[in-house]
Amino acid sequence: MAVVEAAGGRRGVAAGERRKAKAKEAAVGAMARALFYPTLLYNVVRSKVQAEFRWWDEVDQFILLGAVPFRRDVPRLQKLGVYGVITLNEPFETLVPSSMYQSRGIDHLVIPTRDYLFAPSLVDISRAVDFIHRNASCGRMTYIHCKAGRGRSTTVVLCYLVKYKNMTPSTAFEHVRSKRARVLLTRSQWRVVQDFSKKNAEAELPTVTSHSAAASAAGNVVSVTEADLESSEVTAANIPDITEHASLSSHKTTPTKPMTNMLSCLFPSLK
Repeated sequence: MAVVEAAGGRRGVAAGERRKAKAKEAAVGAMARALFYPTLLYNVVRSKVQAEFRWWDEVDQFILLGAVPFRRDVPRLQKLGVYGVITLNEPFETLVPSSMYQSRGIDHLVIPTRDYLFAPSLVDISRAVDFIHRNASCGRMTYIHCKAGRGRSTTVVLCYLVKYKNMTPSTAFEHVRSKRARVLLTRSQWRVVQDFSKKNAEAELPTVTSHSAAASAAGNVVSVTEADLESSEVTAANIPDITEHASLSSHKTTPTKPMTNMLSCLFPSLK
């Protein structure tokens, strides 16, 4: 009888936590909707008066990271060589329909993600990361954006650098911050980058043929303590110290078979 009561109590606590989480998500969603246009206007004005406050920045030759594009930006993105766009906005934040991108031969991947305290799921991040890699393998640029190009979109870019450029999360963050100084992650966004890094390292372990190589692969995972995440935002001040300096020029994209790569570029339906 006591066991049944204990189990019922645990279920009640779990149900209560779920209700609290849903209420918090709804409150943040309402705040994000209310603040969208005021903050968007603030970003537009700031980009006009501050030269260093750019709407987008080039992370490497195949990655453009930035804020939500307007319709007038689509031709500009096309001229820059963008062949893919990843949108991490909710529907009310999205200013360009997929049809407008597609009419110019630009693939559009939409991953609706709530602003402020939230991050894309690991499944969605994997989709986005592979989308970027397919374009990069064909020599094509991808534009990754959220509202301001700070948190949600940065989360995806960091995971791409972890998987395909063999960077640690902290090295990836420092690299992106050197290109776009205002990037900023919330605790949940930083945690999902860490989780993605761990899963990526675990997926590579079966291919390691020696104990020393396995240790090296495991060393690519940087752990973050609760002390590192006391604030809700991750900045350079509480990122773990970087013990290895890396740049994009020293990390190679995972090679693919030339013929398969050529076919996937020529015939997108084969991707």
